[in-house]
Amino acid sequence: MGRYTFRLPDIGEGIAEAEIVAWHVQPGDRVEEDGRLADMMTDKATVEMESPVSGTVLEVAGAVGDTVAIGAPLVVIETDGEEAADEPSLLQGRGLGEGDAPAPASAKPDPAEQPLSPTLSPEGEREQVAPAIIAAAPAPARPGHAKVLASPAVRQRARDLGIDLGEVRPAEDGRVRHSDLDAFIAYNAAGGFQPAGRKGRDEEVRVIGLRRRIAENMAASKRNIPHFAYVEEFDVTALEEARAQLNAARGDRPKLTLLPLLIAAICRTVPNYPMLNARYDDEAGIVTRHGAVHMGIATQTPSGLMVPVIRDAQDRNLWQLAQEIARLAQAARDGSAKPAELSGSTMTVTSLGPLAGIATTPVINRPEVCIIGPNRIVERPAYVIGADGTERIEKRKLMNVSMSCDHRVVDGWDAANFAQELKALLEAPAVLLAG
Repeated sequence: MGRYTFRLPDIGEGIAEAEIVAWHVQPGDRVEEDGRLADMMTDKATVEMESPVSGTVLEVAGAVGDTVAIGAPLVVIETDGEEAADEPSLLQGRGLGEGDAPAPASAKPDPAEQPLSPTLSPEGEREQVAPAIIAAAPAPARPGHAKVLASPAVRQRARDLGIDLGEVRPAEDGRVRHSDLDAFIAYNAAGGFQPAGRKGRDEEVRVIGLRRRIAENMAASKRNIPHFAYVEEFDVTALEEARAQLNAARGDRPKLTLLPLLIAAICRTVPNYPMLNARYDDEAGIVTRHGAVHMGIATQTPSGLMVPVIRDAQDRNLWQLAQEIARLAQAARDGSAKPAELSGSTMTVTSLGPLAGIATTPVINRPEVCIIGPNRIVERPAYVIGADGTERIEKRKLMNVSMSCDHRVVDGWDAANFAQELKALLEAPAVLLAG
């Protein structure tokens, strides 16, 4: 038998460390060659580590949420053969000498493993009223009602709900029970006696993996970037009509949402405002204005927010943009997105679709300097100037478009002018589609 120390391999260019987001083995487990050991997250993607040997796991390097440097020991395995050379244990590698007692894997037990406090059924909770409270709060009595027979717990509950026990009809024995109160509440729900909600349990959730990356990136963005917001209202009535016509004739092509049209308009407008399609290295003091538009698409996934990137968005037509948006969004959600597809964006679009509200102030995807957020489309009456120059009121489809910019790189004048050109283009879809 021998010992094999599996060290964290180089899993990406420029990656110095990775975070443990899941263990698939624990000390004492049997693992086969190519079996799953752990999931490690870098700044760009989650990578599954596989065992190069078969054997029994002796030690693992840390708990979920810990970081491990590239080249550092990750797992020690007792191999079936004798060809593997013994190496120092992970515990010794952490500075423990011979005779030192190994520290426990976690000084504080995980809250999820703690025994929960004994919980009582609703009936039990009602009976656990402190005697002092019951004694201090006599049962309500109203003129015209005889004394009602009920336990102190039933009286306390009725008092909390504002129910006069004289109005509650008991089912038997003339004594009002909790079941009688429940029936009264159900029958008189419109009277406001139904509780507003149910009390839940407090829960501690450790911030790890992608959620921790998001937290760190958002904190760094707000801490280092002086944001300013700009919101403009767009009349998208004609744009929505054009989109409906395009979808009616799309054949087997992907359905067009608003997003491909917006990205196409951005790609048409941004060459006049190169300071918006840029990345700012604040440590080196260099702003790189990009000629190509590598558009980040903020995407909600089961693991959290991810930003897959459409490379060279300016070279794609509407249908190609729609297809790439759908492909990247699905890859981000199912975890198959490659690291190269999750990095390198030069500006970002973020949208919550029908949930987008009337205005947003999105956080810039650092080191970019601009993020654009279309909001919900609403129908409202608006003044419209007819061909003869007269004004009339019509029902129009209106949408606010929100922008956040890095004020160190982008001036408010430039952002406002960019938004106005974008507005003119989206409000005249024939010009946009003419190319």
